[in-house]
Amino acid sequence: MIVFLHNRYRTTGGEERVVEDLRWLVRERLGEPTELLARDSVGLSRARAAAGLLYGGLGAGQIAEAVERGKARVLHAHNLHPTLGWRALAAARAAGARTVLHLHQYRLVCAVGVCFTDGEQCTRCHGRNTLPGVLHNCRANRAEAVSYAAALSLWQRRLIDQVDAFIVPSVFARERLRALGAKLPEQRVHVLAPPLRALAHADGSEPPASSDHPYALIAARLSPEKGVDVAITACRIAGIPLIVAGEGPQLEQLRRQAAGSDVRFLGRVDEPQLERLRRGAAIALAPSRSAETFGIAAAEAMAAGVPVAGSDIGALAELIDSDGLAPPGDGAALADAIKRVLAASGAGEAARARVARLCAPDRVASELAAVYAGRAST
Repeated sequence: MIVFLHNRYRTTGGEERVVEDLRWLVRERLGEPTELLARDSVGLSRARAAAGLLYGGLGAGQIAEAVERGKARVLHAHNLHPTLGWRALAAARAAGARTVLHLHQYRLVCAVGVCFTDGEQCTRCHGRNTLPGVLHNCRANRAEAVSYAAALSLWQRRLIDQVDAFIVPSVFARERLRALGAKLPEQRVHVLAPPLRALAHADGSEPPASSDHPYALIAARLSPEKGVDVAITACRIAGIPLIVAGEGPQLEQLRRQAAGSDVRFLGRVDEPQLERLRRGAAIALAPSRSAETFGIAAAEAMAAGVPVAGSDIGALAELIDSDGLAPPGDGAALADAIKRVLAASGAGEAARARVARLCAPDRVASELAAVYAGRAST
């Protein structure tokens, strides 16, 4: 039995999908049952969240009981904030499980996890010095910023000490965590891209549908770090319609920017609808301003045979071919990248092959099994 542990965010995103895909991988490729122990930040009071952060986790006994009940050999933890913390890992260890912590973001050091604040990249917090997160009020309010800063500083080393193996989704994520001063033992850190179910069969999913009216697609939260405004500018210059799937605080601002352009905002879409949108897309866009630890939306488009143009930042450079990269925040350069990608013969097939080298389920399963067994290389 593999027990998965995850505190869901108030706003769901790619991390939740990766957790479910990993559970599928363990069941289907490793042949082991799984159990998900999930807590949800939606509806959680600010006071209880602060208590969980400052105490290092709440209700750790529930974790120990689940490990003992299922005779779990591994606890595979994901987001631990605010209610799980290092105490959940310690309880699992005491109950006999090997502990694996999956670092999808930079939350060991950064209170918001993405190293982006005040409209730009930010690496001011370093190691246990999380005071810049308070000074810049990186959370929803000052009290929350103080709670996160204090908890990250207080428990960072204790948390690291309770982990047998760390998983990061890219080489860039590993190096950024080191640059942030996270004291991760080198021999315990493993780079492992997420599995993509669309790559589960050698012949793949159906190729994207041809269309007399090709369009670009961006699936992202509508917030500054995602660079949707850059995509609007780039598509206007490149002369290609844009479909935006997602919701977020920038919606009205982006609508005003897009006035007079061929841009459609669809809001939040479910997975079947997103698959249909990919099938009609000529290209997908990943114009992030922040240093992504992976780029799950870009990878999913590539797995569906849709080529991608995006920012030359973070781990996106490990995913996207160099012809499809542009400096972050530069709409004109992204427009040029769009034109290069659309002009390339076989770009969709090449994109799928490229992402398969990282995210093919059989490959990821083999490496994950080695991490679970304690025999993986870094």
